[in-house]
Amino acid sequence: MKKNMLLALSLMVIAALVLSACGGGATEAPKVELTLWHAYQTGSAEEATLAKLIENAKANFPSYTISVLQIPFSDIFNKYQTEVAAGSGPDMFVAPNDDLGNWARGGLVLALDDKLAGKLDAVSGPGVEGMKVDGKLYGVPESAKAVALYYNKDLVSTPPTTTDELMAAVEGGTSLNLFLGAYHMYGFTGAFGGQLIDSGGKCIADQGGWAEAMQYILDLKAAGATVEPDYGKAETPFRQGQAAMFVNGPWALADYKKDLGDKLGVVPMPKGPGGNASPLNGIDGFYLNPNSKNVDAAVELALFLTNKDSSQIYTNEAGHVPIRSDVSSADPLLAGFAQASATGFPRPQSKEFGNFWGPFGDAWTKSVEGALSPADAVAEACAAMNTANGK
Repeated sequence: MKKNMLLALSLMVIAALVLSACGGGATEAPKVELTLWHAYQTGSAEEATLAKLIENAKANFPSYTISVLQIPFSDIFNKYQTEVAAGSGPDMFVAPNDDLGNWARGGLVLALDDKLAGKLDAVSGPGVEGMKVDGKLYGVPESAKAVALYYNKDLVSTPPTTTDELMAAVEGGTSLNLFLGAYHMYGFTGAFGGQLIDSGGKCIADQGGWAEAMQYILDLKAAGATVEPDYGKAETPFRQGQAAMFVNGPWALADYKKDLGDKLGVVPMPKGPGGNASPLNGIDGFYLNPNSKNVDAAVELALFLTNKDSSQIYTNEAGHVPIRSDVSSADPLLAGFAQASATGFPRPQSKEFGNFWGPFGDAWTKSVEGALSPADAVAEACAAMNTANGK
């Protein structure tokens, strides 16, 4: 009797173990908590699009708890750097590759070559290269960005394609707003033949083109253009239908469509005596924090947010310029940005270029505000950049 009871009990234990083993695949995936930072403007189409994609991601990854935090663009990089240095920070963030070289060399973002091997085949070569520093891959590319000339068709019958035509339009009373910043102004330097650095990384902007571009902006201002260092003040009149033209990027496209509807047009920045405009070509992407305890999950989320379906949503609803071969748009406004990118200057990730922003941001301000002549402003900025780079 005891033997039979022991045998039965043993069989029950074995059966339970077998059932447990068989049912192992059905157990819930471990819970994962991820935090994502972004700098999309509050209330913008970009922010709404990301929110939609995050909801899609939550449905696709039911074991993920995804927290999203908006940080103002002016603060996000400093805040991220401070928190990473303290051993914390978000698992990931999305941003343009403005200063990726310094982030990578400073150990602020994680190299992802092994994690992304074979997973970016649909992404264009420039898209992938835009996420590389010194041959290593540091981000999951999402879209391309270069500024172009927005215009209001009710106020501009034929958009200007040359710097002379733009000047003539402003002199004739057509309103132009420009945001005074090193990034937004960069394209004008190519139109006057300007080159920032040589093959050795030495600043040569003082050898021609840059001072001429700054003088051109001063002449536009004298003719009636508004050159404004406050982004909101520069942009708002265009959105309200008061300014006829405004130089900005595709991140604002969906919002401007809502504001202006069929009146909205986009063309590349005007070419000049020195050639095509050369707006900085940037790549937006998702970057991972070396402190993250959920790297694999963060990579999966980044890949989901940049896959074919998500990229199409970014394109259709946020006006992003796609970099995947399997995503397209028939929107002629996006075509204007594609043309702008075609003649743009790929944003370098060299150590030398990292020291461009401060000196040349100051140079544009000093020139436009009259503190220095264009030639002196460029000479000062170039010297500061070369000193910082040991050139």
